[in-house]
Amino acid sequence: MNSFIIFTLLIGLMLTGMPVSIALGLTVLTFLFVMTNVPTEAVALKLFTGIESFEIMAVPFFILAGNFLTHGGVAKRMIRFATAMVGHWHGGLGLAGVVACALFAAVSGSSPATVVAIGSIILPAMVAQGFPKRFGAGVVATSGALGILIPPSIVMVLYAVATGGGSAFGPNGERVLSASVGQLFMAGVVPGIMLASLLFLTTWYRARKFNYPRMPRASWGEAFTAFRNSFWGLSLIFVVMGGIYSGIFTPTEAAAISAVYAFVIAVFIYGDMGLRDVPKVLLASANMSAMILYIITNAVLFSFLMTSEQIPQAIIGWVTELGIGWIGFLLFVNILLLLAGNFMEPSSIVLITAPILFPVAAKLGIDPVHLGILMVVNMEVGMCHPPVGLNLYVASGIAKMGITELTIAVLPWLLTMLGFLALVTYVPEISLWLPRVLGMM
Repeated sequence: MNSFIIFTLLIGLMLTGMPVSIALGLTVLTFLFVMTNVPTEAVALKLFTGIESFEIMAVPFFILAGNFLTHGGVAKRMIRFATAMVGHWHGGLGLAGVVACALFAAVSGSSPATVVAIGSIILPAMVAQGFPKRFGAGVVATSGALGILIPPSIVMVLYAVATGGGSAFGPNGERVLSASVGQLFMAGVVPGIMLASLLFLTTWYRARKFNYPRMPRASWGEAFTAFRNSFWGLSLIFVVMGGIYSGIFTPTEAAAISAVYAFVIAVFIYGDMGLRDVPKVLLASANMSAMILYIITNAVLFSFLMTSEQIPQAIIGWVTELGIGWIGFLLFVNILLLLAGNFMEPSSIVLITAPILFPVAAKLGIDPVHLGILMVVNMEVGMCHPPVGLNLYVASGIAKMGITELTIAVLPWLLTMLGFLALVTYVPEISLWLPRVLGMM
């Protein structure tokens, strides 16, 4: 009954159009003050200790790095490099868009930032070359979603934060630790490459079917020049991932290093951004960071309420009584997250659902890393379908298309992503193989 009241109140507040973060906070405070005897001091203490996490600091740093890269000319150099590699195939610029999105995703950690950085450059070029606007918008909107799957990923950091303070127990009563940011980053590499390849094949197939334009083959000299010009941006991938794997620095330290590195290459190496532009980038990053951190703060309170009311334990008991196995549970998780994607943005979904799903998944023997990657892929799909798909709105602004028209445009790639979601769901080794090989699990 308590869980029914909590979720009814939360959904009711969100249906009024209230921001998710405020709805979360009001739900928690209303329930705690009206229906429990939890002291106000405990709520205030949890509010501050809940976000007193070293890992949370990675979020504003990755946001700052992504903004420097978006405004610093890195994207256009990655597009030139991708075009030199695959531009001579059917649908050359479209394929270059997929590759460029994958490369930019590996340095930014944000899907909307990837769509803006790559889409604002490649979409006008595709239209000028004779591609239908729908085709270009579909490529960019869906390929941009790779920004939260290919590490580094802000959503992965949020999942690690959301599950980090909870306790869970496995099928035999053993304690199960939550996934670390480093484990999730490495686990996202193979799924990220696989999804990028599937989106690439979907783009190539449609371009070949409708005989879309292709570009002249680049010479070895042109390809080398494109690589040399994009080298500083591409090297950030190896700095971040290599540093984390080798143990030179933690994911949070990697985020700080990537922000400094992005600033240096944008201002001093490429010179596409002047020092006078830096305050504007800092302010935009601060605004976005404050929004996400406010959501985290209220989600911590919501998680505290879930724990104090023992709702995860109640769900575990219910699942055990019904005899639901891991296959049925993961199907339920996918349906729940896809439905949530119709109304909420990824950060809120992960922060609300992860603390509830993690203990249940652990009891059924589902690895926390596998669950994390599964949730991230669901978030990718949610960013590409209406009514609140962030990538759709960003691509709509770039392409000057309505949401309805753009929804139809992304369908072929969206179906590819749904098929990949099913594959990731029931083949855990796709997510777990690389962290195991690297000795991180």
